[in-house]
Amino acid sequence: MTLIGWRGSCRLHAESIAQVSPESAQPGYRDNTVETVWLKTLYVLFFIELGSRRVHLAGCTSNPTSAWVTQQARHLSWKIQDGDVPIRFLIHDRDTKFTATFDTVLTSEDVTIIRTPVRAPNANAFAERWVRSVREECLDKILILNERHLHRVLATYVDYYNHARPHQGLAQECPVLLVRSTARDGPVERRDILGGVLHDYSRRAA
Repeated sequence: MTLIGWRGSCRLHAESIAQVSPESAQPGYRDNTVETVWLKTLYVLFFIELGSRRVHLAGCTSNPTSAWVTQQARHLSWKIQDGDVPIRFLIHDRDTKFTATFDTVLTSEDVTIIRTPVRAPNANAFAERWVRSVREECLDKILILNERHLHRVLATYVDYYNHARPHQGLAQECPVLLVRSTARDGPVERRDILGGVLHDYSRRAA
């Protein structure tokens, strides 16, 4: 598929496409690993819906085996069964952890697997962009202690990203629209997130 065809297909089917974490340590890719203060490497797995930009944190681990990655696919398949994740296509790269078993778990839910070309980070651009966002806005400003701490930090950031962070590609809307105050008058309130690393602002009704 040509680059133009790839972009056109993604736009056409955006509401039913998801991407999964890009592989690490390849030219052109942003690394989806995190180093703790004890120099332990942790790996993060997530899924992102192209149409809404909603992110699903699958988990983090120090030992990302193919069995662990496949188990996270099962968790996603349960959400698909419940109708919470309306995807028909999943884009992932050619990392060896994405085994045939991983694909089978999702194809059993009528999800079509699309593999990106070799060393083509632009083909997984939405996932790549999220890695950049979470690094620049969150992980580069926090010292991670261990796996549990990383999961807590990421879960908090994902909640903020999905429900409070405006996105330029969504006309400054959030991936998951919540009922927020529409008051134009009244004091502005600030909600500190992750100890003040992030802030969410809203007006309190007078």
